[in-house]
Amino acid sequence: MLFSAGDFAFNLYWQAISLYLLFFYMDTLALPPATAGLIFMIGAIWDGAADFLAGAAAERMRLSYRQLVGWGALPLGLAFAAMFAVPAGAAKWALATQLLFRTLYAFTNIPYAAWTTRVARTSRERSLVAGWRMGFGSAAAALVALALPWLAERMGSYGAASALLAAFGVPMLAIMAWRVPEPIPAALPVDRPTISAGLATLARNRAFVALNIAAALGGAATALTSQSVLYFFRYVLLDTSGGPRALAGMALASLIAVPVWTALARACGARVAWIGAGALALVLPAVFALIAAPDSMGTAAFLLAMQGVFIGFALAAWTLLPDAVDWDEARTGKRVEALAFGTFALVQKIALAGAGFAIGAVYQANGFVAGAVQGAASLHAIRWLMLAGPAVLIAAMLVAVIAIPLRRDTLSGFRPA
Repeated sequence: MLFSAGDFAFNLYWQAISLYLLFFYMDTLALPPATAGLIFMIGAIWDGAADFLAGAAAERMRLSYRQLVGWGALPLGLAFAAMFAVPAGAAKWALATQLLFRTLYAFTNIPYAAWTTRVARTSRERSLVAGWRMGFGSAAAALVALALPWLAERMGSYGAASALLAAFGVPMLAIMAWRVPEPIPAALPVDRPTISAGLATLARNRAFVALNIAAALGGAATALTSQSVLYFFRYVLLDTSGGPRALAGMALASLIAVPVWTALARACGARVAWIGAGALALVLPAVFALIAAPDSMGTAAFLLAMQGVFIGFALAAWTLLPDAVDWDEARTGKRVEALAFGTFALVQKIALAGAGFAIGAVYQANGFVAGAVQGAASLHAIRWLMLAGPAVLIAAMLVAVIAIPLRRDTLSGFRPA
């Protein structure tokens, strides 16, 4: 449980970026929507590149994962506070501080993620660890959704508010890295594979490739929905205060959904749970789209339900990722561990970058002006980007999930009794 609690600290940072950074750029820094979207996209793409580099470095380093996490905790917290302390209109500083934070985040978070292959050895155990991690992450998301704008208002700036969040995140990561042991696999090779050889191994890993495609599509659908919330409430529903409440409610919905999807993944397998979540995620926006003039309560109910199924996507992906590493090792005798997590993160960040850029580009193309009354085209874009965009991505995601060759008991056939 202490290991999984590390995701609370990481999600204090990650949820602030996911929920508020793009909004902070447009509404607080007063950057043009396309500029804000471009900065966010560049940062997210670099985040993915940094994840890959962090995975490659961790694969070759003699340092343990816990050392990398422990040493990175303080610099990460300082960079997080700096990212929200940028003055209005300073686009270059916004980009620079975001790149610094994302670099430090990658070199701390990727070792933590790869550590899961060593703290849990079976798919059922990994479902449980993933469930605990998602639960702690959801709790952090609820806290950030409610606390960050409230703290920014009370303390006078987002910089001060983010510094307070970092004051909680830094010691949590340090304590986790200090107290949680890290078993070293007996089969870990003394001579680590080169990066090119590791990438070639991953490219031939059918489970890993299909998993990456499915997770990227599901992550992009999640991002389009969650990053549209503040705009939908403020400009479509004219309920500015309802946006943060809806985001907090979505985080609480995640807390409720985590044990449900964890139990389903442990009983039926993560792949089956993912397919079920995807099917449900296609029904919900179709029903909501039939409501011509939704109110705040109906919109919140829709978003809470969507967040509940999005948790099923994430839990299944994080359960199957270490399984894909073990599956390929059992078939080929080659184990690519940290590099697999870094590559996985790179693909996901590219998908998230595309989602962030799409929001900025589509909004600007339809005449969006931050803080102003929006025209019909802008309101139409906000509504349908939150509904139709995710639905298309989820349909494609299901095709990829079906192609994943991992079942509930697949790995048990490879492991000795």
